[in-house]
Amino acid sequence: MDKPIDLVIVDSVLDAIADQRLRAGTKLGEQALSDLFGANRALVRRALAQLTAYQVVDHLPNRGAFVATPTPDDARNVFQARRAIEATICRNAVRQADEADLADLRAHLAAEAAAHGDNRPSAVRLSRQFHLLLARVGRNPVLSRYLEELVMRSSLIIGLYAARQGVLCAEDDHSRIVDAIAARDEALALRLLDQHLRQIEAGVRFGDVPPVTGALSAMLQRPGE
Repeated sequence: MDKPIDLVIVDSVLDAIADQRLRAGTKLGEQALSDLFGANRALVRRALAQLTAYQVVDHLPNRGAFVATPTPDDARNVFQARRAIEATICRNAVRQADEADLADLRAHLAAEAAAHGDNRPSAVRLSRQFHLLLARVGRNPVLSRYLEELVMRSSLIIGLYAARQGVLCAEDDHSRIVDAIAARDEALALRLLDQHLRQIEAGVRFGDVPPVTGALSAMLQRPGE
């Protein structure tokens, strides 16, 4: 089943931010997005509303939607919250993961490894989705919803302010976490996850980031590209 166009727009914006094609302060015009994705403006507004709810986009009265500009305090708060929530998720995963869950995690690792070679946008997306898959394995839908928002916000922070080579999660980080979960080694899994998140946060460097100018079509991928 084809993904709804509003979700395609959301994913395209997130991928472009994480891949450092779309920077802080860039205007996301409704008409430009409508033309680019072949969507009516109601669907575009729905996509922008979702991005705004996740604090990835700022909607300014009488000016429109712009890619948000997180502050250093925003970044610290987001990563602190992720460490707290993902620790519980990881603990749950160690205790509850069954063979089907482990197979799903291994399959995801294989997809990540394949994408790291020659498909950067896909690799960025899969790195983000690994943490959401882990939340599903942890079987707490409330924490999963909170994590989804935090992952979106940290994708924005990483995409805007991390060194380009720091955008992607290290391939073996996720693999070692899954190995620890499979071994039911809770202490190791928690330590590896905490180190992983702290390493990502350490790659964030704040500074003056000028807004990108030009057509959105140069920064966003159309469906199917």
